[in-house]
Amino acid sequence: MYKTALKAGFLFGALAVMLGAFAAHGLKEILPPDKIEVFQKGVTYQFYHSFAMLAIGIIYGQMPSKHFKTALYLFIAGLICFSGTLYLFPFMETKNIAIPVAARLITPLGGLCFIGGWLAALWAVIRS
Repeated sequence: MYKTALKAGFLFGALAVMLGAFAAHGLKEILPPDKIEVFQKGVTYQFYHSFAMLAIGIIYGQMPSKHFKTALYLFIAGLICFSGTLYLFPFMETKNIAIPVAARLITPLGGLCFIGGWLAALWAVIRS
């Protein structure tokens, strides 16, 4: 077992539940429905990748590989960049705070990190 991946998976999973509950119950007064939908998309991707981190933690015990560690760190970076911006940008847009073009590039960078994480995990399996 790879404890770092398990800890990260459980932590990000718990945070996804909290953020999902916040989106469902606490944001109705703050954000319009279309912005809540964006926020929820961040929660959804956070859940998917929390489960992926848990899988890495379990699989690593059978197939230890540095590529699984790379996948884990790419998933964490993806969560921060992709989901993080999907949590932050709706609030900024609702408050009419301009989001710089460069900052908007963080979201797709997070998506690329997710893709890289999946490919790193695939490579770890292929190489084992």
